[in-house]
Amino acid sequence: MTSQVSSPAEQADGTVAGEQRKAAGAKDVRRLDRVIIRFAGDSGDGMQLTGDRFTSETASFGNDLSTLPNFPAEIRAPAGTLPGVSSFQLHFADHDILTPGDAPNVLVAMNPAALKANIGDLPRGAEVIVNTDEFTKRAMQKVGYETSPLEDGSLDGYHLHPVPLTTLTVEALKEFDLSRKEAERSKNMFALGLLSWMYHRPTEGTEKFLKSKFAKKPAIAAANIAAFRAGWNFGETTEDFAVSYEVAPAATAFPPGVYRNISGNLALSYGLVAASRQADLPLYLGSYPITPASDILHELSKHKNFGVRTFQAEDEIAGIGAALGAAFGGSLAVTTTSGPGVALKSETIGLAVSLELPLLVVDIQRGGPSTGLPTKTEQADLLQAMYGRNGEAPVPVVAPRTPADCFDAALEAARIALTYRTPVFLLSDGYLANGSEPWRIPDIEELPDLRVQFAQGPNHTLDDGSEVFWPYKRDPRTLARPWAIPGTPGLEHRIGGIEKQDGTGNISYDPANHDFMVRTRQAKIDGIDVPDVEVDDPHGAKTLVLGWGSTYGPITAAVRRLRRAGESVAQAHLRHLNPFPRNLGSVLERYDKVVIPEMNLGQLATLIRAKYLVDAHSYTQVNGMPFKAEQLAAALKEAIDG
Repeated sequence: MTSQVSSPAEQADGTVAGEQRKAAGAKDVRRLDRVIIRFAGDSGDGMQLTGDRFTSETASFGNDLSTLPNFPAEIRAPAGTLPGVSSFQLHFADHDILTPGDAPNVLVAMNPAALKANIGDLPRGAEVIVNTDEFTKRAMQKVGYETSPLEDGSLDGYHLHPVPLTTLTVEALKEFDLSRKEAERSKNMFALGLLSWMYHRPTEGTEKFLKSKFAKKPAIAAANIAAFRAGWNFGETTEDFAVSYEVAPAATAFPPGVYRNISGNLALSYGLVAASRQADLPLYLGSYPITPASDILHELSKHKNFGVRTFQAEDEIAGIGAALGAAFGGSLAVTTTSGPGVALKSETIGLAVSLELPLLVVDIQRGGPSTGLPTKTEQADLLQAMYGRNGEAPVPVVAPRTPADCFDAALEAARIALTYRTPVFLLSDGYLANGSEPWRIPDIEELPDLRVQFAQGPNHTLDDGSEVFWPYKRDPRTLARPWAIPGTPGLEHRIGGIEKQDGTGNISYDPANHDFMVRTRQAKIDGIDVPDVEVDDPHGAKTLVLGWGSTYGPITAAVRRLRRAGESVAQAHLRHLNPFPRNLGSVLERYDKVVIPEMNLGQLATLIRAKYLVDAHSYTQVNGMPFKAEQLAAALKEAIDG
């Protein structure tokens, strides 16, 4: 998903898709404002690649889009089983959209397991394309089909398109010197070609991608391209597909600029690189691979030319230990992980609180507890980020709200860490990490100046007139201590986890000093300058929907539905969870009801009730999937009427 395109408003219609429309002129072409497609099959069927390519071409065409990859945690689950089903959902439109969609309009099911796992999500009348070659008696029995769903009438409520994808692919590739098994692997490209014809997607980008991906195996590249073209031609010539569909570019959805499609983890990676450049500091990542955060390690390892150093440690503790050492040495230090890794890193995070050094702790949340649901999403690490350390160890918490927003959230987390000399939690989640949307590439001039001033010499005068360096003498505005690079003459100072004496940094067991230092560290976090929370309330509503993180899309979509239905409801979304925006209390006081949807059991609601004494209504979900807009709209309507 790397194609760069001009703003949709600047797109001309003379694209490859335009030529395809002419070729498809013999068939009916219907104009749609939006479509939701889900590709589903075995984890080895290439559904993620298929969805990714369809998404890239959709982005280059200029549609607004949102995606939801969904795959099993097992490296290779048993073929043909329900636990082994992998899917990719894409919602694209000619207008601004916020979610991957509630229910697919089209399902491409590569086998019986994919059909059974996903058919329940489809509305009546949806298009269902099935690979009939895989509907053998054994394959159907494996997932509990006593009779063939293609023949027993159970799919009569849908527009069923039975297509022998495997047979057609093998036939299309018979001129290539491939075994049947090798040829069958290209059936996902045949399906991609068929869907590209159905929705007038550009094709040049996919063909270039295949040539590049298989550059060292030109025969495989040619075979995949042939399968892709065969799928497109099948759609154009078969009588089973009498209609194709057109979704125009989202001409008014975005301001002018250069756009690309981007996933949350990629945006976060780019944000970290941008932060290091804006701070004029080398970027150091100390990390241990863990789903769904590993992509950040993979991506940052590619950018040595930007002064990025990546260290794949032997475990989570070593990863954050190395990162904290890099922070001590003057780098913009980052460690990436998910919930289980945060638990292991907690002692070192506490050490960073004590040392008062900038450190970014990136937590891509997933379902828990323990190993939990590695490939599913959740928001259940908020209280862990807030309080998951021994002693009073306050840490700022920042949460992005969309995949593209991960870029800006990374810059904001870096600003806070560098300005206030503190570790900062950046709470993303699997939904944002793996999902994607269009992102406007910012100009360099738009990025914040994050440069810091290192300590250069003595900063304190003793009673006898001698000048010394006090490592814990604070900036009166930010309460940040000086950042002294090791090896700077005259700036030698103690380092370690035992309580420091105010100012000097010497070891201290004095009760009064400990009380002072604890309160000072808390005051530093409480005093962090964060923007006020903005409220969207065009009609003077009595009910406020308050959210954080990745619930932004579903909440906003639900609020739009309610307003179109004549309901009055206000919305606010938090990026800063510690400290809260200073105006949050006054905002909450304006509303009779406050509803907080979360993908946990009510963690933000607990914090809001405790701090503001507001009887917030908590609406929760912990099934490993994001909220659906329709589901939220119904819950909010009930709260408004209740």
